[in-house]
Amino acid sequence: MNHVSNPRITIYTDGSCLGNPGPGGYGSVITIEGQSQEISGGYQLTTNNRMEILAVIKALESLQQVSNVDVYSDSKYVVDAINKGWASRWRLNNWMRNKKERAINPDLWERLLDLCAHHSVTIRWVKGHSGDKHNERCDYLAVTAAKSNDLQIDIGYSASHI
Repeated sequence: MNHVSNPRITIYTDGSCLGNPGPGGYGSVITIEGQSQEISGGYQLTTNNRMEILAVIKALESLQQVSNVDVYSDSKYVVDAINKGWASRWRLNNWMRNKKERAINPDLWERLLDLCAHHSVTIRWVKGHSGDKHNERCDYLAVTAAKSNDLQIDIGYSASHI
């Protein structure tokens, strides 16, 4: 779906985890018509992959209207799951990766797939820690959030590990 009259937005995202699992954080830089906004948050106990997915979710959820969005992530897991259709197939197969293995993080993939259907999203891989200023900023935001004293509970992670 191409939203011709809607704004073009560029989003950079990153997730971090201090230990895996451990305290984690996400960071995103959202640029709309030359104006940038940063968002971040941290969780007490989570995984790096959950924070990578959540960084994209939180950025897309922050958008005020349906938009054309270019998302840059250094997570091959996130980029490939969307671009290669893995997450869509997992959802079609009742969150099973194959006949024996459950997909990991279905709560987040469900949210991300719904957001990608709502907006016109293109997701691209960017090499992490390679000097890209936006990716480096997202990394800083994610690590800082993971180290903060105001960490939330990642209910989706906690629920899957009871």
